[in-house]
Amino acid sequence: MSRLKAEASRQGMSVNAFLLRLIRQQLDLSAPRVAPRQYHDLDHLAGTWSAAEASALLHAVADFNAIDPELWR
Repeated sequence: MSRLKAEASRQGMSVNAFLLRLIRQQLDLSAPRVAPRQYHDLDHLAGTWSAAEASALLHAVADFNAIDPELWR
């Protein structure tokens, strides 16, 4: 692990970014990305929620923003 950290530091990258780059290179995933499709099927809902509904949704999905520190070492 120390060699990974040292090489990532030498290249001015985080260990996570360095590992992702290595994986992409080894799996030949370096091809240009295609722009993601845009969907508009929920556009009719924009601006229709009450403050209480919006608050309930944000509370329900709060765990999605949690970061596992073990994954970023």
